[in-house]
Amino acid sequence: MGDMMQAGVLETILPGVHRLVAPNPSVMTGPGTNTYLLGNKSITVLDPGPDIPEHIDAIVAAIQRLGAELERVVTTHTHPDHSPGAAELQLRFSGVPVIGASIANDGYQDPRFAPTAGLDHDDCFDVDGSVLRAIYTPGHVGNHYCFIHEASGAVFTGDHIMQGSTVVIIPPAGDMADYVASLKLLLDYPMRYLAPGHGSLITTPHAEIEGLVAHRLGREAKVLAAFNEVASGDLDDLVLVAYRDVDPSIHPIAKLSLWAHLLKLEKESRAVQNEGRWELI
Repeated sequence: MGDMMQAGVLETILPGVHRLVAPNPSVMTGPGTNTYLLGNKSITVLDPGPDIPEHIDAIVAAIQRLGAELERVVTTHTHPDHSPGAAELQLRFSGVPVIGASIANDGYQDPRFAPTAGLDHDDCFDVDGSVLRAIYTPGHVGNHYCFIHEASGAVFTGDHIMQGSTVVIIPPAGDMADYVASLKLLLDYPMRYLAPGHGSLITTPHAEIEGLVAHRLGREAKVLAAFNEVASGDLDDLVLVAYRDVDPSIHPIAKLSLWAHLLKLEKESRAVQNEGRWELI
């Protein structure tokens, strides 16, 4: 149960839970996308990752090394660093089912994603005798699911929770009100670990989630306070005040989160926009 986060190296991080890191490190993906192989004899691949030939080869080799069969592929969501490997695995393992929720392409989705079955909240899958349960967690994007592996207590969080960085919420497919509600929803599950789509295993799941909720609500308070200085403003005006504590180079990304916060406030009848200019009600 090491934590090398080295691309292409199969690590068993919990009983029946194996991890492969894709070779796609970046500012947005951290060490790279985590692909999880669940089970020991009958494998469920969770988030097959990007369509990089060496990563697909590593998944195939890992299944062979475990002396196992590939039973299914499931995806947390369809961003291009999480789901494109599914189409390749379908080619290599003829007829393997791919399970995941589709969404209209907002310019950020995997256009090749063609699931053999959709996904609903509370869908359960048999993984080597253990239950893998789907939990609908919209927020990062509207078709996002987390999964709890009941035997290990691991929740696979995709991009709902990333280790060591804040998730970007890009409206309209992403929604801050949904995101905060989905974080709180996870607190109802008997989780022992968070296994994120990027970064290493998190062993204090409740504290992590409570911290994320507090962080988002803290930022919301800064957005509300910004209106003390800018009574009415667009995203360019407001980001300078609400995100003055972050490096200005981050402001283009911060504007997306700011917009998501404002839409949440609008949904709650606390803010209103008129031709791109926002003010509090």
